[in-house]
Amino acid sequence: MTEKTYSEVVETARNYYNSKDAQNFYSMIWGGEDLHLGIYDSLEDDIFFASRRTIDEMSNYPEQINKNTKVIDLGGGFSGSARHLVKKFGCHVTVINLSEVENEYGCKLNKQQGLDDKIDVIDGSFEDIPFKDNTFDIVWSQDAILHSGEREQTIKEAARVLKPGGDMVFTDPMQTYNCNKEVLQPIYERIQLSSLGSPEFYKSKALEYGLNFIDFKEMPEQLSNHYAKVLRETEENMDKIKDHVSDQYIQNMKTGLQNWVNGGKEGNLTWGIFHFKK
Repeated sequence: MTEKTYSEVVETARNYYNSKDAQNFYSMIWGGEDLHLGIYDSLEDDIFFASRRTIDEMSNYPEQINKNTKVIDLGGGFSGSARHLVKKFGCHVTVINLSEVENEYGCKLNKQQGLDDKIDVIDGSFEDIPFKDNTFDIVWSQDAILHSGEREQTIKEAARVLKPGGDMVFTDPMQTYNCNKEVLQPIYERIQLSSLGSPEFYKSKALEYGLNFIDFKEMPEQLSNHYAKVLRETEENMDKIKDHVSDQYIQNMKTGLQNWVNGGKEGNLTWGIFHFKK
């Protein structure tokens, strides 16, 4: 089988998420099922349940999800959102994700939970979705598009594979319109890109490719809440993870998490749930 080729940016993200350090850290600290941001009532909330709260909130946006609904999850990580949606609605979910290591782990969990017949997991990039036009009822994505060096192409692809009348629902950490880019430079360097998307960017590009803006529930405080919670969990579980994750990775992660917290609190970053309809 010919190995897939990716853009430099996508390959960088792929190598990061395929690393042993990343796999162990996210599976041990980030709730075990998901890689996305949670919605918190307080920082005492468990990451797992906060993450489930995000999925439940997002699932309220499409008018209906049922056993006949076809969903594609762009950058689905461990397929945790897919499992939750299948359990709740009985729908079919296709997960496209660039990390083969994450996908293998996700497939293992899908099988363990008896859901592998309802979830397809594909190694690939959402910048080039391997499906025909008008295939899916819902395009779903959580905190993944930021890793794309071709965000416009990702929106174009999402619109292409979405059926007329279908819904695109996604979250993404974003920079604000009047952000201080110098302050955000450490975050750009961490994801190895020169910028993040913004709400204005996603609205304009979605419209350009035939997606009508329905709603944006902006919750910048949840970005700071989530990264602060993960940072706390990291610090409180050092004995648990130190034999599985390198010291350098942990230090870089802690620095990066604090940068995200600061960016949110200082008004340079935002986060929320977008809803578009084709």
